[in-house]
Amino acid sequence: MQTLVVYSSLTGNTKKVAEAIYEVFGEKAALFPVEMAPAPTDYDFVIVGFWVDKGTADKKAQEYLKTIQDKPVALFATLGAYPDSEHAASSLKNAAAFLDASNQLVGTFICQGKIDPKLIEQFKNMPGNHPHAATPERMERYKKAASHPDASDLEAAQAIFADIKNSLNRVAGQEKGEVTAS
Repeated sequence: MQTLVVYSSLTGNTKKVAEAIYEVFGEKAALFPVEMAPAPTDYDFVIVGFWVDKGTADKKAQEYLKTIQDKPVALFATLGAYPDSEHAASSLKNAAAFLDASNQLVGTFICQGKIDPKLIEQFKNMPGNHPHAATPERMERYKKAASHPDASDLEAAQAIFADIKNSLNRVAGQEKGEVTAS
């Protein structure tokens, strides 16, 4: 199965996760930053990673997602919020909405990542009643986010994508009429 891993990264977080995922797929995979990514037409499976911007994929990733048709697709992302938060879940859902209906979303992964320091400075200058103001709680979360993605995040991404790979290989084998052991 020819696999394409495409990522958009602002601070290097998403690139780290992309490289970890790429390792799962080995020599039948290609890894590209979104700016250099080929058209997805020559690949059997497309994986797209992005940094969360305003509750969805960043603009470059959005544009690439729109080019994919008739493929199994998986998404991964990094964000400053906690990965088990409602914001994280809705960010993945919002990004998936950029995919053409002919695609099949086969999996997702999201983890925390450091926030661009310029953005944190902007948050510090916002009035206290602004939804993104740098409150003490948020500053603590930004501090925790700065250590991510860490080794456990990368291992989790690899485990999830190994499961997705195995599942797609099983389906491909069944479509070819191959017998699989139970």
